[in-house]
Amino acid sequence: MEIAIIGGGIGGLTTALGLKQCGKAVTVYEGAPEIKPVGAGIIMANNAMQVFEKLGIRNRVENAGCKISRIKITDVRLNTLSETELTPFENKYGVYNVAIHRADLQKILASEIGFEHIKLSKRLVRIEQENDFKLIFEDGTSANTDVIIGADGIKSVVRNELFKTGKIRDTKQRCWRGVSELDPTSRFDHEAFESWGKGKRFGFTKIAENSIYWYAVINESLMNEHADIIGLFSEFHPEIINMIAGTPKNNVIFSDIIDLAPIHQWQHGKVCLVGDAAHATTPNMGQGACQAIEDAYIIGKLFGQEKSPQEVFTQYEALRKKKAHFIVNTSWRLGKVAHYQNSVAVWFRNTLMRAIPQSVSKKQLNKVFDIDYT
Repeated sequence: MEIAIIGGGIGGLTTALGLKQCGKAVTVYEGAPEIKPVGAGIIMANNAMQVFEKLGIRNRVENAGCKISRIKITDVRLNTLSETELTPFENKYGVYNVAIHRADLQKILASEIGFEHIKLSKRLVRIEQENDFKLIFEDGTSANTDVIIGADGIKSVVRNELFKTGKIRDTKQRCWRGVSELDPTSRFDHEAFESWGKGKRFGFTKIAENSIYWYAVINESLMNEHADIIGLFSEFHPEIINMIAGTPKNNVIFSDIIDLAPIHQWQHGKVCLVGDAAHATTPNMGQGACQAIEDAYIIGKLFGQEKSPQEVFTQYEALRKKKAHFIVNTSWRLGKVAHYQNSVAVWFRNTLMRAIPQSVSKKQLNKVFDIDYT
């Protein structure tokens, strides 16, 4: 049985690794000419790291990144509004949250899979179906496969070709991402920060000893075509301004913040969708790639039980849909709250954030980090 995975991002590569480890013949088809990172840094939350532990790569990921044991939400001057300790989850599950450069994570995954199982410059444009599937690529070549796993992102060709569904939602928020050199005297070890302002926020965390990953998000209505990022975030703490200023402009990535309105069919026959192709979320909970990794874990686990593809995909959808949609919907709402512009609403939000007890955030993180689907 030949299994084709369309898309060589984190979700596709993790799925391939899980299938390889349970003895399945798998090929990853990636449209780019190289395994090229999209974005800059990323946080692998506890649930994703539990999967990496089961796949035998936790230590490689931890050693390539920085452990995060505390999450802080602050105002624009870095005064704490909310602080969440992750130590209880580290003790419970035996893994850490890890901030890492996407490129480093993808290299780890690709090397574990074996580059002979990854076909580059294979951008899918069409799928023909008879007894099996024929994949037609942009370069004029084709390949036949018995099973298709669509890991090709929010604008998935697999979803558009075979499911004819998917509504992309625009948050009307715009985002810059970058990696800056870090002052060796920095006080930001083992912490992830997100500073909330009026219609804008700035997040950052160390991803290596001398580098820090940052992102800046702003309501579209506040953007000024004549203002640069520093001008737009001028009221934020000087250390934040220094991070932006210390990043070469050609290394800054700009994107829209979008997601996929929840869809209720991720699979049909010998085809299924994973990651952003099935349940793309806004990044407000840091769970986009982590949820794709959970998809990969469940699919690999079910294939390892020698079930048919149809059984695997039906059970995978039933097991994963509720949690994935919870993440999508909660993240959407959180993004709206974080981007209040009205001064009274901002004051009320910040006051409420200071008053929320640790037990509330702990309860939600328990729900997010739990990967026990039995």
